[in-house]
Amino acid sequence: MFLYLLGLVVFYYLYRWFREIPRVPDKGDKYVYITGCDSGFGNLLARHLDKLGFCVIASCFTETGEEDLRKACSGRFTTLHLDVKKNESVDKAAALIKDKVGARGLWAVVNNAGMAMPSAPCDWLTIDDYKSMLDVNLNGVIAVTLSVLPLIKKARGRVVNVASVFGRISPGGGPYTVSKYGVEAFNDSLRRNMVPFRVKVLCIEPGFFKTTMTDWIVLGKSFKQLWEKMPQEVRDDYGPDYLDKVDARMREKLAKMSDTDLMKVVSCMEHAVSAVSPRTRYSPGWDAKLFWIPMSYMPTGFADWLLLKKAILPAKAVN
Repeated sequence: MFLYLLGLVVFYYLYRWFREIPRVPDKGDKYVYITGCDSGFGNLLARHLDKLGFCVIASCFTETGEEDLRKACSGRFTTLHLDVKKNESVDKAAALIKDKVGARGLWAVVNNAGMAMPSAPCDWLTIDDYKSMLDVNLNGVIAVTLSVLPLIKKARGRVVNVASVFGRISPGGGPYTVSKYGVEAFNDSLRRNMVPFRVKVLCIEPGFFKTTMTDWIVLGKSFKQLWEKMPQEVRDDYGPDYLDKVDARMREKLAKMSDTDLMKVVSCMEHAVSAVSPRTRYSPGWDAKLFWIPMSYMPTGFADWLLLKKAILPAKAVN
């Protein structure tokens, strides 16, 4: 019985491997719109797809980001300015893309733009802290997708949404996990809505990777700013040494947990864009595959116990 089950598992993975090898033809006729290309995954993906022959439309928040990409990429490459928080910027970008792609439509949009700050315990934050991140990480994803969805339907293309393992399980407070749970929900509903139009909707759920979003020098500065501006009553709940304890823990943990090989994520994004038979979900990173995703299926009580087992508790935590 065991050998029979093992044989089925091996057969399944071999079948999936062969099925996922073929890539779409005529890459030079296919336009791919990527958000958040100033740095990190978006920047690397834009360069990678350009080398593969796709017509890349890379949106950046800064002029420097646009300029650097134009210098590094081919004549097919297009950059544009985009602020996903502003509807007029999203609509302007969509109009430019419509003029560029013409009757062939848009092959893919990759919703990569995102932010990780502010991140802190929920009672440190205000509703404006939540709104500022949701406007980028969730509302921005929805706005960009809807702005070009008619073009993607025309091409029978695909939507690639970059979520996170923290869209499957929420280990801490703040708006980041809220936004990523929202991306997962939007992704699932859109995927089912688009089936009749033969549009594929795919989700990338990375674990921890070494980018500016996991850089504790950057995150720690935001963390300290939140600490300094919150009411004294809340600071008293956590105690005067709480900030130092968290700082020491996160410096150690993030350095160990963050994978430096960003191409693991970029390869998944590229496969989602270029494979004839892409996966519905990708979970790049061993921590995603072996810890976070399995943890999301565990009983809630067990997950809470494991995640809180070595947590730094507030000074006034009740025993």
